Amino acid sequence: MDENIYQHFRKAEAPFINQIADWLQDVSDQYRPYLTDFLDPRQQYIVEAIVGEKGDTHYAFEGGYVAAERKRALLYPAYFTPEQDDFAISLFEIHYPVKFSTLSHGKILGTLLNAGIRRDVFGDIMTDGQRWQFFVVANMASYVQSQITKIGRIRVRLEKKDYTELLMPKDAWTLEHTATNSLRIDNLVSSVYNISRKRSKGLVENGKIKLNWQVFERPDFELGLRDIISVRGFGRIQLREIEGKTKKDKYRLLLGVLRK
Repeated sequence: MDENIYQHFRKAEAPFINQIADWLQDVSDQYRPYLTDFLDPRQQYIVEAIVGEKGDTHYAFEGGYVAAERKRALLYPAYFTPEQDDFAISLFEIHYPVKFSTLSHGKILGTLLNAGIRRDVFGDIMTDGQRWQFFVVANMASYVQSQITKIGRIRVRLEKKDYTELLMPKDAWTLEHTATNSLRIDNLVSSVYNISRKRSKGLVENGKIKLNWQVFERPDFELGLRDIISVRGFGRIQLREIEGKTKKDKYRLLLGVLRK
């Protein structure tokens, strides 16, 4: 791996960059595809930037549906043509007593993690307002199905579904353009949700904000491309593009926004 690559990313991302280098070496040595577990959007961006489109190794992403946030990456030699089955993704629907109980993204996520299942083993968790589904790597499907029988105190049953039975997710990102003085987390939260900087800073410092699904408590941290911040009680923000600067030296941004 070219040492100059590291300077374009955060220091904390160096281990993931090293992992990509190992994947690329595996494809080169074995001359066969390499399939990753589920990656978050920031990790997908790093794969795109490092693998590129002009080398001997190519890449493709699949998360189960077009608008998926979390996706598996397939790195493959030039001779190979990827198909959907190559991504080995299983879809589950959660059956539960709808009339007497409610589920939430947080409850489902917490149950999966508490069962000892790594976050990168499963993809998006989706709902249409009543039904719930989620994706998992195919070689872990049987284990997940056997382990998850309750979510909280609610008895549940996981049923494998075909892609043709995918529900229509209720949440949808909207694209918004904005201009801002900085890429700091507290600044963007304040701007998008129209709250004071003091309040947005407090949300970060009190653990109410997650960066790429991890609790993050640095309000002065600057977002990078594809980063997603989740703001408890407000929704989510993703930095899609940095489109340049205005005449007043502000950043022109394209954001994906989910509002509660």
